[in-house]
Amino acid sequence: MWSHRSWPGHALPSAERLRHYAGWCDAVEGNTTFYAIPARDTVASWAAQTDPDFRFVPKLPKVITHERRLTDVGEPLRAFLHAIEPLGPRAHALWIQLPSSFAPADVPALSRFLTRLPQTHRYAVEVRHPAFFTDAHAVRLLGSALAAATTEWIPFDTTTFFANPPTSDAERDAWTKKPRVPLRSLALTDRPIVRYLGRDDPARTVEGWQRWVDVTVTWLREGRSPTMFVHTPDNADAPALARRFHDEVRARLPELEPLPEPIPIEPLTLF
Repeated sequence: MWSHRSWPGHALPSAERLRHYAGWCDAVEGNTTFYAIPARDTVASWAAQTDPDFRFVPKLPKVITHERRLTDVGEPLRAFLHAIEPLGPRAHALWIQLPSSFAPADVPALSRFLTRLPQTHRYAVEVRHPAFFTDAHAVRLLGSALAAATTEWIPFDTTTFFANPPTSDAERDAWTKKPRVPLRSLALTDRPIVRYLGRDDPARTVEGWQRWVDVTVTWLREGRSPTMFVHTPDNADAPALARRFHDEVRARLPELEPLPEPIPIEPLTLF
């Protein structure tokens, strides 16, 4: 997402919000593609608003992952790949988010799906079934399938969020919707991707991500190129928090490039 009613860029016309977001952060999750395959012209406009090194991680449509569960998906997959082609190098990885019902017994279907994907893209998988985090055999099974296809395993870290009961409406809503799974912090490729959910209280969000600062610094020193997405239940402060996370990593690794300077928003006038 690159637009939120609490973010400064929300006051801009919808066609300019991504350009403004790209002045705050250099990566974005493409969650809208889960619900519908976008028009190719729309994707071309996304590319036009961002630099070539901006990172999109678009999610595969739910018809592929949730409705057909990776089977008999040739037609929607071709349509999706055609639609996102204008992103070019900005398509950092294609995000395969699987439902919580996708269990270890379904890994062979995932393996078949991954082997048939074009090598023009990188891929990353997010799983939510508890066995992939608690059962050693299931962990090895999935890890082997992903490693064989040079595919990353995306951890969605909700441990900070679920550490204490919710205290706001946004937290109570997220409490019923977000996956409650153990922490995982291992990278399978040179481009790890992490999704982190904090709390509405920025101090608790920052406290909870300290482990990820350590992990990110280690990955960078190993020559990897990680992407970190910071969420809160209401996401009101997410861009500022993402920049703060980057600053904390850069304090440990001064050679890391700074994020871009946010684009000033001109005051709206009548004439």
